[in-house]
Amino acid sequence: MSNENKKWDIKCENLKSPLLFILIFYSIGIWRYLATGEIFYIFNFIYLGSSLAVGIFLSQALPKKNVLWSRRITQVLIGVYMLGYLGFIRGENMQIEGFFYYFFGGIFASATLHYFIAKIVGPIIFNRGWCGWACWTAMILDFLPWKNPDGRIKKLGFFRYIHYFLSMGLISLIWFGLGNKSLFKSSKIELYWLAIGNLVYYVVGIILAYKLKDNRAFCKYVCPIPIFQKITTSYSLLKIEIDDKKCIDCKLCEKNCPMGIKLLKYKNEGERVLSTECILCNTCVESCPEDAIDVTTAFDRNKGKEYLYYN
Repeated sequence: MSNENKKWDIKCENLKSPLLFILIFYSIGIWRYLATGEIFYIFNFIYLGSSLAVGIFLSQALPKKNVLWSRRITQVLIGVYMLGYLGFIRGENMQIEGFFYYFFGGIFASATLHYFIAKIVGPIIFNRGWCGWACWTAMILDFLPWKNPDGRIKKLGFFRYIHYFLSMGLISLIWFGLGNKSLFKSSKIELYWLAIGNLVYYVVGIILAYKLKDNRAFCKYVCPIPIFQKITTSYSLLKIEIDDKKCIDCKLCEKNCPMGIKLLKYKNEGERVLSTECILCNTCVESCPEDAIDVTTAFDRNKGKEYLYYN
């Protein structure tokens, strides 16, 4: 291993992206505090912005052999906070069913704000960074050993849509059909729903990962969140870009991509990686021996170009 892979890369340039995230999240916190008078929003967004900033800085500064831990650290910091503090301690259902319930009721809760920023509007800027850097389900699944799947199973892709519409349909039935508008006013019901829902997610995710030898199988086939994200992610400012002049077509980026994206296909067409399946995990960036891959900012959009590996 070269000495370059063992050295920290600490320089002022590496502070630009972390400071941008701090500016964005701190500003949101101040905005919500001024609008509501609740000091919680200051704490919440300072914590989230700082956690992201730490991870992004470490991803650029750590020795290449250790850079994977930058994302893992952020995953744990945010995942435990979102599920543990906002969910179990503050008593909000952070599941998608909780979001639909609050949304139908016009309730501006942490879950509503979270979905709006991280999963609906946020991807216009951050791509599907939530999936790669903050998801509390993936936080656990990414520690499993099956990181390099052979490809995707196309016929399983529709399950995430079934999950999405069943979740929305169930809450629609409870809210509009049965007229039960006080379902989550009991903190115990919210807590049970959150606990049982996440337990099911973890069990299903681990079983799928084991059976398909793919840590991200749950993300690809079951998780309903990409239904929100794919619409706005198409226009995302932040995307992966491969430098054609540096790239040697070794395909290590594609072999290591946990989402099974044909990255070089986009490069060969002179485009950034436009796939809405990209979770901006930077695994391709870390695995490139020529430093030919980076996250760049530009105005472009996916026009239906989903180049993915299928079994």
